[in-house]
Amino acid sequence: MTDPNRTEPEGFEPFEPAPSKNMAKDPTQRPGWERATLEKLAFASLNEQRATRRWKTFVRLSWLAFFVFLAWFALSRGTPSAAKTTAHTAVVEIKGEIANGGDASAEFVVAAMKTAFEDEGAKGVVLLINSPGGSPVQAGIINDEIKRLKAKYKKPVYAVVEETCASAAYYIAAATDKIFVDKASIVGSIGVLMDGFGFTGVMEKVGVERRLLTAGENKGFLDPFSPMSDAQRAHAQTMLNQIHTQFINVVKAGRGDRLKLDTPGLFSGLFWSGEQAVEFGLADQLGNVDFVAREVIKAEEVIDYTRRDNVAEKLAKKFGAAMAETTVRLMHTAPALR
Repeated sequence: MTDPNRTEPEGFEPFEPAPSKNMAKDPTQRPGWERATLEKLAFASLNEQRATRRWKTFVRLSWLAFFVFLAWFALSRGTPSAAKTTAHTAVVEIKGEIANGGDASAEFVVAAMKTAFEDEGAKGVVLLINSPGGSPVQAGIINDEIKRLKAKYKKPVYAVVEETCASAAYYIAAATDKIFVDKASIVGSIGVLMDGFGFTGVMEKVGVERRLLTAGENKGFLDPFSPMSDAQRAHAQTMLNQIHTQFINVVKAGRGDRLKLDTPGLFSGLFWSGEQAVEFGLADQLGNVDFVAREVIKAEEVIDYTRRDNVAEKLAKKFGAAMAETTVRLMHTAPALR
């Protein structure tokens, strides 16, 4: 045992082993290498955890920024882009199929028209139409609302057709003061249809039996897997003829003396070019939105009042409701103006 009070002779140096060549080459031969290794592993683990936390924070902030942008985009798309106090031409788009739940639904179009008519700065309203048609109910609601708003606010309303204004779209346009078209636009198709499929012959060939239970002998007469009787066909045709008559009366009331009633096939479902539509009285003259704003309404600034589905609603429809809607359409067919 070493005495702590012991003093070494003068000139004496304690023996310390010199580092060997193996120690320089092999770190495990150095004193305290375990501790150094554990410290390095600990620091590496901490750095990795910090990097993971930073990445998670970045991803979360990115998603937050994305949803904020979607909310801003949805709100900005539904509001006019300029001050309401200045004189301008209000535009409401009617594009795509006219159907409940779509961008061209009566709910969205009527709400946009109300906002446009109520705006004191709007000197006139333009319905910018590019639609092949759709629901006669939705078109009828919009048609009635156009007439009501015109009478209440005493403002002119015009229809400007881009590529197509057919069936239910023309049902709407007929209520406006004037209809402007391009010479190559498709206009007309004043008729009604009810379409579907019948698979009874195929089912008989493959030996499939349809088991449909109903309370009421005609409850399932539009079922595509069941035959349609003559009485059922006549009932559906009577209903279509009635809706067609309503359509014709709306067009006659809206167009008045401008309509050339002696035009062959005028109410048969045929459609014509914009140039022919002007000739037959289905439209008034050639022109686009800028022309109507500048030359007719006399307010060159154009403000869009169109209401649209927000992005979240569109995604929900695409991934959910669209599938259900397709199934319902196959099983239960409704009249359409197309």
